[in-house]
Amino acid sequence: MTPLKATLKDLPNTAPAADDGPLPDREADSGPSYSVDELAARTGVPSRTIRHYQSEKVLPPPQKQGRGARYGELHVRRLELIAQLQDRGLSLKAIRDALHDVERGRLSLEDWLGLSDEFRRPWSQDAPALIAHADLEARLAGRRPGLLRELIKANLLQEQLGEPPTYLVPSPGLLEIALQLEAAGVQLHRSSAAAALMRKHLHRTADDLVAHFLRHAGDGFGQDAASAAEALDALRPLSAEAMRLIFTREIERALRERRDDLTTSLSRNRRERETS
Repeated sequence: MTPLKATLKDLPNTAPAADDGPLPDREADSGPSYSVDELAARTGVPSRTIRHYQSEKVLPPPQKQGRGARYGELHVRRLELIAQLQDRGLSLKAIRDALHDVERGRLSLEDWLGLSDEFRRPWSQDAPALIAHADLEARLAGRRPGLLRELIKANLLQEQLGEPPTYLVPSPGLLEIALQLEAAGVQLHRSSAAAALMRKHLHRTADDLVAHFLRHAGDGFGQDAASAAEALDALRPLSAEAMRLIFTREIERALRERRDDLTTSLSRNRRERETS
């Protein structure tokens, strides 16, 4: 497949939006011409998909020749570009809107791709990992019986087929936290419930924060694609630090307000264990 940068040089124009002025005439494509079926054979993109791209204004219309429609090498390059952008996880709407602005000189596609890449970059180094059975046994040596089964039930470990088995660790960081809390007297089912509670609320917080910054893109959050990508890159470490500071202050506040409840809860649970 043609390298992505090579496809950025000759972007054929799409039909102008209703509120835009006319686009400059596209230079005639002096290379080979194709019918829609020939273009499909040339690119591997089905004819119905080509027509769908035209209806979505991602692919420019063909040149009319008599009663027929002919496509050129510009369409070949555009289809290659669409495929590569889709491979990056971009929707047709995102591709259409970006190329619309690129063709009118409002946006550099390279800057837009850089911003898209920033959205895809991980915010954590906590990547899934595999651990051998012997290594896991050594790590859990001296721990209470049944802990391995509980870790699997809590989805902190996923047993893989094989003999001896291996284990997928979806989040090594969360596994380490759970084991440290277990050693400190916080049983796994309690820490797992706490993690679920945090995930529930942070899911909404993350959605709200992303919506907030996207709503103000170009107005207090970067001025263009390049500066928005720079702002997003700065957010990556700083937002995690801000979350840590805000969360720890809120935990301190909640503990101060409910410090008497801890003694009451300990006493109540002790009495219940003694009478059971």
